[in-house]
Amino acid sequence: MAILHAPRNVLLTCLALAALSLTVVAGNGQPTIAPQNDAPNPYRTIDDWATLPTGRTWGSTGGVDMDRDGQHIWVAERCGGNSCAGVDFDPVLKFDTNGHLVASFGGGLMIQPHGLHVDPDGNVWVTDAQGPDGEDPQRDGKGHVVLKFSVEGELLMTLGTPGVGAAGRNTLDQPCDVVVAPDGTIYVADGHGGQLPGAGVHTTARVVKFASDGTYLTEWGSHGTESGQFRTPHAIDLDSRGRVVVADRGNDRLQVFDTNGRFIESFYQYSRPSGLYIADDDTVYVADSASSRNGQHPGWEYGIRIGNLRTGSLDVFIDGSNPEGVAVSANGTVYGAVVAYGGALLKYVR
Repeated sequence: MAILHAPRNVLLTCLALAALSLTVVAGNGQPTIAPQNDAPNPYRTIDDWATLPTGRTWGSTGGVDMDRDGQHIWVAERCGGNSCAGVDFDPVLKFDTNGHLVASFGGGLMIQPHGLHVDPDGNVWVTDAQGPDGEDPQRDGKGHVVLKFSVEGELLMTLGTPGVGAAGRNTLDQPCDVVVAPDGTIYVADGHGGQLPGAGVHTTARVVKFASDGTYLTEWGSHGTESGQFRTPHAIDLDSRGRVVVADRGNDRLQVFDTNGRFIESFYQYSRPSGLYIADDDTVYVADSASSRNGQHPGWEYGIRIGNLRTGSLDVFIDGSNPEGVAVSANGTVYGAVVAYGGALLKYVR
């Protein structure tokens, strides 16, 4: 299919507009395309393959990533519901490829585990996207942080100030996701409220860059619809060139930046992105958990769209499920972490 992306400061000609089937949404200048729901699906979905301990049931499951050994899957699960406040269960779970739980940790440390990332050294990073609500004392002093754990579950670093939700140098505000570069640089997608009623210029919507030791370096982004702005930066990853790719869910697009926050391009053909996984060859797996629900992104269906960031292709659409998180093993097995409808960890195999 045609490449559907918008480079910075390039004026598309009428011919290009026709070729790309782009229109402009009144009031925000965003291009839209016809719903992309017809790509082939060579996968079959496997449910109930991963087993929790006796007495524990699946809750909302937001983040998922592969262990560096390629033989295990890490998952952030919300303690049997949609919150871990006041619950003693471990929210960070490690499964083998047969679905056996082999390790868990993190109990009592977070409220709503959201994004999960395994860094190049095998450490496990989890974002906690909620905080105190003024009513439940069990939430006090927790949330609005990114937690770095060793593979054994030792807490190694905390980004943000527990219990304080604010867009500062030392504070975060509902962080959605995190990714760590090979040199140790940390990028946090911060701000989960961009689609709520009343969201506006004061709503946190940014990418925050930290040094490997947690020192604040810089940030970019604000709430809005223009290039470089976000309406919920819901997931983040790095491509093979080290570029920062952000799933701008509320604006139905992926945005690509250099490591200093300079906007490069946007992709709209991957629908309403909640989860993002980029393979070494720039194959991109985009989980859409929201389209066709509650009138969001009309005409588009939720599922996982697979393409390539170098060509802009859209090659596969795994329809019929709505994960928020997505990860892929070396043999091509796709894993989806589902938040809605009680939660689940799904497997997609060819």
